[in-house]
Amino acid sequence: QVQLVESGGGSVEAGGSLRLSCVASGFIFRIACMGWFRQAPGKEREGVGIIDSVSRVSYADSVKGRFTISKDNAKNTLYLQMSTLKYEDTAMYYCAVVPSGTRCSVDSRNNFWGQGTQVTVSS
Repeated sequence: QVQLVESGGGSVEAGGSLRLSCVASGFIFRIACMGWFRQAPGKEREGVGIIDSVSRVSYADSVKGRFTISKDNAKNTLYLQMSTLKYEDTAMYYCAVVPSGTRCSVDSRNNFWGQGTQVTVSS
């Protein structure tokens, strides 16, 4: 079955950086549409960034220029490099695989999800 295990979250001061990782199993990672999503307390889950099977990427406007999504097919691992972090980036961050046949988009919601990793940015 699909398994997604995130790591790398933590507490950081505004302006700092973190790198999240997600190890995937149970599906063919190299051809999958993968993404990072986040959910802050009291808010809906939102898309952060998406990477498709040929490594085309797309980001939410709120993180463009600050976050970079990448993947290592040999390691079945998805990454999210976060720089110039802001207080409003505080959230639980989830790794996701978008089901085959579904449009590869930061707006996708019917995904398979990891358990999440908490990112807290202090101002």
